[in-house]
Parts: sequence; C-alpha cells; structure tokens
Amino acid sequence: MTAQYPLHPHIVLLPNLTQFSPILYLTGFPGLETVEHWIFIFFFLMYLVAISGNCFILIIVKTNPRLHTPMYYLLSFLAFTDLGLSVSTLPTTMGIFWFKSHGIYFGACQVQMFCIHSFSFMESSVLLVMSFDRFVAICYPLRYSVIITGQRVVRVGLIVILRGPVALIPIVLLLKAFPYCGSRVLSHSFCLHQEVIHLACTDTTLNNLYGLSLVVFTVMLDLVLIALSYGVILHTVARLASKEEQLRAFQTCTSHLCAVLVFFVPMMGLSLVHRFGKNAPPAVHLLMANVYLFVPPMLNPIIYSIKTKEIRRVISKLLG
Repeated sequence: MTAQYPLHPHIVLLPNLTQFSPILYLTGFPGLETVEHWIFIFFFLMYLVAISGNCFILIIVKTNPRLHTPMYYLLSFLAFTDLGLSVSTLPTTMGIFWFKSHGIYFGACQVQMFCIHSFSFMESSVLLVMSFDRFVAICYPLRYSVIITGQRVVRVGLIVILRGPVALIPIVLLLKAFPYCGSRVLSHSFCLHQEVIHLACTDTTLNNLYGLSLVVFTVMLDLVLIALSYGVILHTVARLASKEEQLRAFQTCTSHLCAVLVFFVPMMGLSLVHRFGKNAPPAVHLLMANVYLFVPPMLNPIIYSIKTKEIRRVISKLLG
C-alpha cells in the first residue's frame, strides 16, 4: 500500500526484515516538496484557528457563570476533544513541514495513534450526548431541567467518552507483539492504526476484527443513535402548530447538526477510500485523512461562535 508513494530522499525500504526497526518514517505531500513552505503556512493557520478557537470556547464557558449549564458543559467537552485532536497531530505534522523531520519511534507512533483514535471516538461520543440533549430539549421541554442536570451530564459524558480510549488500549498494545518486515514508510504525516497494521508480516485477522468491532460499536452506533434522535426531533417539530415555532425549535439544533456533518461526513469518506479506493491516487488518501483530522477542530468553534446566541453576546462584549 505504501510502496506507491514517492519517498523522501532519506527514507529507505528494507526488504525481508526479520526484526523491525524501531523507527518509522512519516510522509508529507509527495511531489509537492517545492511548495512545502506554503503547505506549512496553511497547516499553521489551521492549527492556530483550531487551538485558539477551542481554548476560547473553554475560557468563555469557564469564566461566565451564566454558561454553567448542561448545554455549555457539553460544548466544553466538544472543545476539549477538538483541542486534543489538534494537539495529537501537531508535533509530527509541524515537524515534517518545519524541521524536515520524518522519523518517529515506534513507541511514539503508538502513543500518537492512541491519542488520535481516542479523541476521534470521544468526539463521536460527545456528539451523541449532545444529540440526546437536543432531543430532550425539543421533545420534552417541560421536563428538560429535571432530566438534563449538570451533574448527570458530567457523569454520563465521562462514562461515554472514556469507553473508546479504554477499548483502544489492547489494540494499540498488541501492535508491539507483531513481527514486521518490508517498508517502514507511512503515507501520512501522523500515525494511524489501520496503516501501521499493514506493515506487519503475519496474520492480523484478530486485530482487524477487534478494530472493526470497536468502530461498529462506538462510532457507527453513535451515528445510528444520532440519526434516530434527529428522526424523532423532526417528527416532533413537524407537529408544531406554526412555521415560526417549527423554525425556532429547529434552530436550536443547527449548531449541533453542523458539527455532526463536519465530523461524520469526512470520516465516512475516509473509510470508503480505505475500503474501496485501493487504486485511488495517493493524493485522495492524503486529502481525506487531513480533512477528517484537521477540519472539524477548526470549524466547530467557528460554528458555535456564529450560531450560539450566548457566545455571540460574550464576543460582542469583549469586542465592544
């Protein structure tokens, strides 16, 4: 899979290795070395927006007692996961484009892939809990304050959020037990489990099945439950008496719905490319992976800053 990518001048292929080297090599954008400084500027700006935007959301919620409500606690969870996702890819991506540093130790690669996949699963879980919050707010508005309390949101949020990272520990640790041979070159500027596992020269069926089950019972299940909650929400909104009430009710969901689309659409695209795009150009794989990991953390704080009235009010006070 990785042999098709043009290699960096310092990257070598070691065929028929019996013992795996502890160093892997990450790839930037093969064939675009002449414009890497522009790519660096682009990624730097994305990181700047993502990290500063999500820190801004966390600070606003923390410092404004009026925002100490379940909805904004969930928004804080989302900002935290987006911040973690951005920081997880920052060292290697900036290292490649800034310092031309392509090497990464296998142990560091394991840590990075654990963080990337953990924060991805956590974001999916947060979006699920947020969809339940919107479901109760629209379908049972009179009971909202009884069902959705701050303590309950924090407890449920922590349980749901931690299920992904806990389940990921075995699949990441098992990578150390496999023998590896052949190429040490990865096709992205960060480590992903589905790519590292392809470097193993042994049967990895059990590991692959565990990984597939993990995705199905976390991300895919979350997506199904989010879709069901929005089905019920749309049914409830359609039964409201006037168009104004329908519009007002649905507007409370627009920020969350945008966040769901921004997260799940690139994820589904990346999955389809990995499963069915074996012959797709390398640029397609690189583009989908980068969109999936970099765009949601950048766009979510912008979406919630524009669409959420309370945050807009705080921003206008700061600017005024």
